Amino acid sequence: MSLIGELKWRGMLQDVMPGTDEQLKKEMTTGYIGFDPTADSLHIGSLVPIILLVHLQRAGHKPIALVGGATGMIGDPSGKSQERNLLNEEDLAKNVNGIRKQLEKYLDFNPAIPNVAEMVNNYDWFRSISFIEFLRDTGKYITVNYMMAKDSVKNRIEGEVGLSYTEFAYQLMQGYDFYWLYKNKNCRLQMGGSDQWGNITTGSELVRRKAGGEAFAFTCPLIKKADGGKFGKTEKGNVWLDASRTTPYEFYQFWLNAKDSDAEEWIKIFTFLQKEEIDILITNHREDPGNRGLQKVLAREVT
Repeated sequence: MSLIGELKWRGMLQDVMPGTDEQLKKEMTTGYIGFDPTADSLHIGSLVPIILLVHLQRAGHKPIALVGGATGMIGDPSGKSQERNLLNEEDLAKNVNGIRKQLEKYLDFNPAIPNVAEMVNNYDWFRSISFIEFLRDTGKYITVNYMMAKDSVKNRIEGEVGLSYTEFAYQLMQGYDFYWLYKNKNCRLQMGGSDQWGNITTGSELVRRKAGGEAFAFTCPLIKKADGGKFGKTEKGNVWLDASRTTPYEFYQFWLNAKDSDAEEWIKIFTFLQKEEIDILITNHREDPGNRGLQKVLAREVT
């Protein structure tokens, strides 16, 4: 089964740029996902992009985890109703370090393999670019009309708080990441949550206009709970991947307490069990939901 086919049956595919499936079938492709370094640990909302990178690597492709050291100082307006606090360099360095340690548990960073995972920090290339350079060499390729048409921008402009220029420039910075990775790492694929589609397409457009290249992308639906509550949050707050922030017991209980409909969805997304095994688990669970067999397997596999 192709990577796109695998992600589709798992319910992990929303938007796909034309030609993406063909590119992935043709040759080893380098793809990346960005992670927001707002804390020194990722939470379970970040498990989906991590798992996307794992699927990419398992399919023989090269994964890059981009930590947004520079963009983390700006703040992404996608899905936000107001501007957030910006981070300083010291906190960012600490957070980037913590995230690297967590990613090493999931991805293979062994340099001996051809599709070795890499981690990059966009602060490394943005710190040497002046504002004038960025406007002159990058800003001219993307029109304001194009940027204003994005939902993440429209929603904020129409809201009470408005949108700062800092946040407005975010999509151009994220777009430049894709361009930089294309030029320096031969990266032709970007992945992310469906709320990132606007930023992702800005990047592919920049690759096309500035480098004359071809870029590809796909997104994963945002995970929602059956009761409408925010995924990854409990009454205590975020469920973290760091055992010092969320104990293994609390982490296990989060998955064990999943509603039946959520468990049926999550077993496909958050585990690497094969389709046949998952189909049997779901059938058995529907025959005896009181046993919570599906939730037990989910909790065991993820914890």
